[in-house]
Amino acid sequence: MIFECRKAIDALPPFFRYLVLTSILAPLWSCATLAPRPPEVFPEERRPAQELVQGLVQRNAGLKSLRALADVYYSGSDGKGSFQEVVLVHRPDRLRLETLSPMGAVLILTASGDEITGFHTREGVFYRGKSSIENLYRFTQIPLAVAEVTAVLMGIPPVAGEGEWKREGPAIMRELGGGWKETVTFHPSQLLPIRWQRLDRSGKVEMSARFSDFINTPAGQFPLKIVLEAPIQQRRLAIVYKEPELNVDLASALFMQQKPENAREVSLDSLGG
Repeated sequence: MIFECRKAIDALPPFFRYLVLTSILAPLWSCATLAPRPPEVFPEERRPAQELVQGLVQRNAGLKSLRALADVYYSGSDGKGSFQEVVLVHRPDRLRLETLSPMGAVLILTASGDEITGFHTREGVFYRGKSSIENLYRFTQIPLAVAEVTAVLMGIPPVAGEGEWKREGPAIMRELGGGWKETVTFHPSQLLPIRWQRLDRSGKVEMSARFSDFINTPAGQFPLKIVLEAPIQQRRLAIVYKEPELNVDLASALFMQQKPENAREVSLDSLGG
């Protein structure tokens, strides 16, 4: 049938042959012209730095508090270990961590912008001191201030300083002074920070945080896994959340501890490095 139609068209004068072929092919050309084009994907390296910075600003404003149970995995020069942790965060600078054992909490840490307290329940020792990176590090092994730790635990890069952000490959970067700088890398197709790094004067990574396994929540996308690393000290801390609750009401009393009557109090500020 197709062969016979082709013979009939070939037998027509050139002008009429043109009209017939045009009437047959026109619908096909029309379909090809009107077919929807797939949307163009703009990878993050083509986004302006200011757009990525605005994504950080919005994320910082949208995540306020956290209540969750987490599995924590630690490795360092002093060995490896794992434990469960109750994590309570009220940004910008209130934190409560309860390290659990089969017998209950073995350490209760509370921290704010003013004070850090830690109660070792088995030893009956109650530590108290000013809020500082050094005092918080004694309990968390994370060399960050309280406000920085609360940010990291909520999937927010703990960016510091007021410098101008610039593009650096798939990341944004800014100088911190004295040769130090920090970078934030974003998801290839979303305004989600997936890695933060703080680099020293020689360009070596002093501290980093990676955010992954994002889930959808009413407060936006949230990472179920956060990995903190201090490569120079060969220290790594992985936090894996279970059913985190975001932007919940948390009583102020949760972030303050009173010394138990029979506990021995020790000043954190009197301890050596």
